[in-house]
Amino acid sequence: MAENGVAAPGLKRELGLWSAASIVVGTVIGSGIFLVPKKMIGYVGSPAILFGVWIFGGLLTLAGALTYAELAAAMPEAGGEYVYLRQAYGPLWGFLYGWTQLLVAKSGSIAGFAAALIICVADFCPTLNRVLYTIRLPIGPQGGPLEIHYGQLLAMTIILTLAVVNYLGVKFGGRLQVAATAVKLGLIGAIIAIGLGSGQGTLANYSSSIPVAGGVTGFFAALVGALWAYDGWNNVSMAASEVRNPKRNLPRALIAGTAVVIAVYLLANLAYFYVLSAREVAASDLVASSMMGRIFGLRGAAVVSVAAMVSIFAALNGSILSGARVPYAMARDGLFFRSVGKVHPVYGTPGVSILALNAWAALLVLSGRFEELYTYVIFASWILYGMTAAAVLVLRWKQPELARPYRTLGYPWVPVLFVLGALAVVFFTLRQSPRESLLGLGLILLGLPFYFHWRRRFSG
Repeated sequence: MAENGVAAPGLKRELGLWSAASIVVGTVIGSGIFLVPKKMIGYVGSPAILFGVWIFGGLLTLAGALTYAELAAAMPEAGGEYVYLRQAYGPLWGFLYGWTQLLVAKSGSIAGFAAALIICVADFCPTLNRVLYTIRLPIGPQGGPLEIHYGQLLAMTIILTLAVVNYLGVKFGGRLQVAATAVKLGLIGAIIAIGLGSGQGTLANYSSSIPVAGGVTGFFAALVGALWAYDGWNNVSMAASEVRNPKRNLPRALIAGTAVVIAVYLLANLAYFYVLSAREVAASDLVASSMMGRIFGLRGAAVVSVAAMVSIFAALNGSILSGARVPYAMARDGLFFRSVGKVHPVYGTPGVSILALNAWAALLVLSGRFEELYTYVIFASWILYGMTAAAVLVLRWKQPELARPYRTLGYPWVPVLFVLGALAVVFFTLRQSPRESLLGLGLILLGLPFYFHWRRRFSG
């Protein structure tokens, strides 16, 4: 893009391997590892089957990382899935992915991380739970009045502050991500080591169980929870145009980062079930806190709260760093407001896109509707994830001449495994939550008139 004959500034490749890998690890390991074991054991009943779910979900996620690695190395551009879907199926599918990310998926994820962070902070500062003001109109959750809490204002402030940090340079945001991820892994590693080495557990807990319906339905219901905890491994591909030596570093970051996450999740669950029985895990809203509370009392639970805050903070920053690159890529293609596609001439970041995405995320925090909206798009998002993995197969056929510095290990079975897994998630999500799934599909299809508007405007 150029103005008055002068080339417009482009994004700078200032993210090294460690920064790229920390985006993978940092955005995946958020609050899920502390929360989902309760829901998962409630579906499968026994630790043995639960570990099977974690392993299957991890292998499925690794299959996705191996598949995306080929796409990221071949097309190291800003936007991730937006670029791959556009290349494989045409601009409409890329736009629908970008629309989903902007409207709900990425903005809702940012809002959710910020809200979860405030829940942890409120354990130390209960004032954050107080209502500051009530808007007596039916615009709040479940159609009730909208209550504005002090904590919501702090969550909005944190989102906008991190937006400014990432606005000022991707190198700055990348260094913050590396530091926060390192601290996170250190704290979680300490919790795991304490749990396994405490001497207050028993191997008999691994054989404990609770009565549940179980079966294939229970397995896949638990798998949805595991995949939610694994979600975010693909975020680094959104910032591909800012990774140094992307043909080497992107595959390494995707694969190594995903492998680290799988190892952390399995070790954490080993520690949880060593100290706690299946029944105790099923009764715990924050299983790591229950484990540490068993060992150290209230001080142990406080350590987990701090670890959760650091973990969620790193996930929040990683989402902010990567997420704004999708609307930026859409705007560069003429499918969104032109100003969103501008790069700051000094800082080298998509500044307008960063501020726009995070301003919307902050409003979602204020509305209190982000969890409801995010639930709606899980169904349609996994359709797009499956299509992205299938893009490896499509592009091998459509563009055999495309340079592929990395080729998917185990092709074509690895991409096919991920596509089948995505189809299973879509099927069971639709079966369990038909209303939410169809409403989410409707939210995404709302983007169609906007697509045709910008398409005509760009063509004209």
